[in-house]
Amino acid sequence: MVASVILLALFPFIGVPRSWLLYAFNFFIYLAMANMWNLLAGYSGLISLCQPAFLGLAGYAMTIGTWVGIPWWAGIIGGVITASIFAFLISGAVFRLSGTYFAIGTLVVPEALRMIFYLWRPVGGEMSGAGAGYMVKGIGDVSSAMIYWLALVVGVGSVCLMRLILTSKLGLGLALIRDNERSAASCGVSVFRLKLCSFIIAASVTGLAGAIYYLNQGYIEPSGTFNVKWTMSLLLATVIGGIRTEEGPILGTVIVVFLYFLLARYAGYSLLIQGVILICIMLLSPQGIVGLLRRSRHYRNLAHFMSKQ
Repeated sequence: MVASVILLALFPFIGVPRSWLLYAFNFFIYLAMANMWNLLAGYSGLISLCQPAFLGLAGYAMTIGTWVGIPWWAGIIGGVITASIFAFLISGAVFRLSGTYFAIGTLVVPEALRMIFYLWRPVGGEMSGAGAGYMVKGIGDVSSAMIYWLALVVGVGSVCLMRLILTSKLGLGLALIRDNERSAASCGVSVFRLKLCSFIIAASVTGLAGAIYYLNQGYIEPSGTFNVKWTMSLLLATVIGGIRTEEGPILGTVIVVFLYFLLARYAGYSLLIQGVILICIMLLSPQGIVGLLRRSRHYRNLAHFMSKQ
């Protein structure tokens, strides 16, 4: 893995095509977000559908910061803090819900923010176009290589963070909550505190990835930012690869990025096609690619054992 990361870090130096850098950049961004959704849905039992709210708020905080003279790098930090605070503020309401109701409750959050940013001009000016869209200012001296490395750090860092969480007491507590919340509470596990911790961690990393994404894009607007397409992509990456596995989001993100560019010419039907793929995967292989690989390896080992008998 270390050799792969080093090779990826050298991409800007070894003259790979710009399209490769774009594919890799999107892979790192989607990987970080998919890992965080896997942390919530796979390991914490929280089917959160409000991830676009975190990446959108962080992106807007970074962008608006550049309009008032804040450097882009400080704006990214401010975006992460904004996403974390927002996650904390809504946790009291959404954590009163569970299961399907929790999913529905979180689904309306990005839609509400989309309408707010349609009508609100944070730094003034006349309404123009389709809502409060802004260019990112003061990034003329930021190289594409720098943005690429930021995405690389976030993507690889999310993998390392997941490993750290899953081998800690937090991971063990989340596993207990996912299996049986009442039993975990009766054993002395602070259910609300652990859920809140995972929720804020996911919001922070998702916000960081979102801020870097819009730094690279150079423009942000509410319609594409607080959009269900982000939720669909994270669901697809995690389910295709294998939810509740460490390798799943990596494999799933490769496929999602491939589909992202493949379906770009069919923008009107992209969500429909992704939805059909998601349903097929859930019906044919609920455990995803990793589940298939593990199962086939198990069957091969079993067949090998039986042949010796």
